[in-house]
Amino acid sequence: MFNTLYMISAPSGAGKSSLLQRILKKKLICNIQLSISYTTREIREGELHKKHYFFISKEKFQNMIKNNYFLEYAKVFGNYYGTSKKMIEGILSAGIDVLLDIDWQGAQQIRRKIPNSCSIFILPPSLKELSRRLYSRRQDSEKIITKRLLQVHKEMVHYIEYDYLIVNDCFDSAVRDLQIIVESERLRINKQQFFHNTLIKNLLNNL
Repeated sequence: MFNTLYMISAPSGAGKSSLLQRILKKKLICNIQLSISYTTREIREGELHKKHYFFISKEKFQNMIKNNYFLEYAKVFGNYYGTSKKMIEGILSAGIDVLLDIDWQGAQQIRRKIPNSCSIFILPPSLKELSRRLYSRRQDSEKIITKRLLQVHKEMVHYIEYDYLIVNDCFDSAVRDLQIIVESERLRINKQQFFHNTLIKNLLNNL
């Protein structure tokens, strides 16, 4: 299978979700789809079930774990998050690349199962800016924001495990960096040989 699973990770507030939304909304990358994860956390204002996440109970999530439903799953800030194995396989089999919003724990699990996946870590320009973003988006309580800030170092140290690193200082530049990574991965020789096999053979045979 030569389509690619792109894992995007970042500490809360680094702008990961905003980057993905811009890419998808503006259709800046063709033939790519966002994987929708499952979570047990409460739905936030403005979010929609089956669009942003599949919001389910902890009991249902744990039953899905027992049935080997997830490609990966992790518990983050008291809530479970997981990726459907069937969904990822279905998208890739259809010849479409996948964007996956995921934390470092899930990324570690997927690397073992899908070694040819591509991983991208996003860093904020400063801790001060990270804190400002967390407060300005008004999605979490003071208690949750404090927990997120305390976890930032533990999350960021895992950047070294990733294939690519983007510093989200200028948003438009970070969007372009993400585009460039996907475009570059698609130009790897093994993928080009696979997708343009007939063309390459015809060109070489007519020399």
